Amino acid sequence: MKTIFGPINSRRFGSSLGIDLSPALKQCNFDCLYCELAPAPTVDAQKSIVTVEQIINELKEHLDDKIDVITITANGEPTLYPHLDELIDEINKIKNNTQTLILTNSAMLVDESVFNSLLKLDQVKLSLDAISDEIFKKIDRPHKDIKVDEVVKKVQEFSKVFKGKLFIEILFVHGLNDTKEEIAKLNNALLGIKASRIDLGTIDRPPAYNVCGISYKELHEAALLFSRDLPIHIASRIHAEPNHANYSEQEILNTLDKRPLTMDDIDILFDEQSKDRLDILIKEQKVIKKIVGNLEFLLPFVNVKRKRVN
Repeated sequence: MKTIFGPINSRRFGSSLGIDLSPALKQCNFDCLYCELAPAPTVDAQKSIVTVEQIINELKEHLDDKIDVITITANGEPTLYPHLDELIDEINKIKNNTQTLILTNSAMLVDESVFNSLLKLDQVKLSLDAISDEIFKKIDRPHKDIKVDEVVKKVQEFSKVFKGKLFIEILFVHGLNDTKEEIAKLNNALLGIKASRIDLGTIDRPPAYNVCGISYKELHEAALLFSRDLPIHIASRIHAEPNHANYSEQEILNTLDKRPLTMDDIDILFDEQSKDRLDILIKEQKVIKKIVGNLEFLLPFVNVKRKRVN
């Protein structure tokens, strides 16, 4: 399985070349309600492991000076990857001026080796959806050994020593963490975190379970409940710069596999030839459309079973 995907014009991080540390299957210590992948039992370690050599060889083939950020992610939780420290060291040897970024659910910061490995990155995005133990367990459905109070403490500690850009992401699920009480608890925890930006978002991709997000109006109202001292940002997809790159048929399928895209995304990312290839894939039913809220997403037909349909 390929570990590299993209580049994708990220709404928040620029031109992003992704590294999937679990390309074959979902391996995660959370089973979040809003996950793009189908529900799966949580794990505390990876069993299907790609080598650092394979990742670096593939990265060298795709990395160029047009890439803003190398994004470490996974079908699951990237910090479960057992060779993460070695991988970051090898990436740092070849990245030149490109930034490094990891997207993590924060839980493995309680592991000292993971904590120290992430300090070597240029940018880190930590998720923090809830502070209340009950709400945390309902939304993120964590592995049995994960305690939210311990995670919050480590996020706060990490923010004090990390020299790069730290981003916090809160994803709101309707009826769970969008209450004034939970937002007040989030606010108090965030006041102890030194972050470059705190992104407030909601469900805008096909979720694992039958849950829904909140409206932009509700996001705005939630933002007003946080302290004015916090760098709150309402995440939006409308501020992406055009890329208009050329994608082969396989690259289109690989990219849609890692991240379902809307036609607005396609208009930003693809040149006209790539759009023609996509049209053919749609006609051949190799790519299908799925409606979530007001957005229509494209994803490969072969992954319909993995990306659960409610």
